[in-house]
Amino acid sequence: MQLPIVEHRVSEFSLRALFAHSFIHCNRILLKWVRDYSTTIQALLYPALTLVMLRIVFGDSISKATGVSSIYGTTAMITIIAAMTGSMVSALGLKSEAETGLLGRFATLPVHRASGLVGRMLAEAFRIVFTTILILMVGVFLGFRFTQGPVAGFTLILLPMIFGMAFVMFVTALATVPGRAPLVEIVSILTTLLMFFNTGFVPKVAYPIWLQNTVANQPMSCAIDAMKGLALGGPVSEPLLKTVAWSIGIIVVFAYPAVRGYRRAAETGR
Repeated sequence: MQLPIVEHRVSEFSLRALFAHSFIHCNRILLKWVRDYSTTIQALLYPALTLVMLRIVFGDSISKATGVSSIYGTTAMITIIAAMTGSMVSALGLKSEAETGLLGRFATLPVHRASGLVGRMLAEAFRIVFTTILILMVGVFLGFRFTQGPVAGFTLILLPMIFGMAFVMFVTALATVPGRAPLVEIVSILTTLLMFFNTGFVPKVAYPIWLQNTVANQPMSCAIDAMKGLALGGPVSEPLLKTVAWSIGIIVVFAYPAVRGYRRAAETGR
C-alpha cells in the first residue's frame, strides 16, 4: 500500500504563514460583514445617502457664499466620516468575538499569532477603499469631478484609507480595553465634534477667529483640504503632509495598546 505524501508544512511563525493566515481572517471578516445587512447599511448605504441629503438640504447656498462648489468639500468630508464610523462595526464585532471566546479558540490553533489583527486591518482597508469609491461615484453624479489627472485621483482615493486605518488603530485599542468602556459613546462624541468643526462644510474663515486655527489643523480638515486640492486644484502639499503626520502619529500612539489589547482579549476573553 502506498503511503500518502506528506506535504512540507510552513512554520506558523513564518512570514509566509502570516500572509496566508491574515488573508483567511480577512476573508472571514469580509464575508461576515457582507452577510450582515445592518453592517452593509451602516458602512455603505448610509454615507452615500448622507451625501445626497446634504446636497438636497444645502443646495447651492454654500457654493454661492464661498464661490466654490460645496460638493467637493462635502464629498471629501463624507468619505472621511465613513472611514471613521465604519470602524465602529468592526470594533463591536471584535468585542463580541472576545466575549464569546472566538478569539481564544483562534489562539489555540496553529496559526500565526499576528494574523488575527493583521487580517482585521486588511478587511478594514478593503472596506474603506470600497466605501470611498462608492461615495465618490455618488459625488460624481452630484457634480464632483477629478480635474487634476489620474495620479491625483488615485492619491485622493488612498487618502481616506490612510486616515481611516489610523482611526481603526485607535478604535481597536479602545475596543480591547478591559471592562465595559463606553466605546460607542466616546467614538460618537469625537466623530460628531470633528464633523461639525471642519472645513468640509465651509472654509475656516467662517468660524470665529479664535477657533480658525484649531479647525484648520484638526486631522479631518487636513484630509478634506488635501482631497479638495487633489480633485479641484489648490494647495495639496501642506494638508497632505499634515494628514500623513496625523495618521502616523495616531498609529504610533495606539499601535502598541491595540496589539497588547488584542492579545489580552484572545487570552482572557476580555
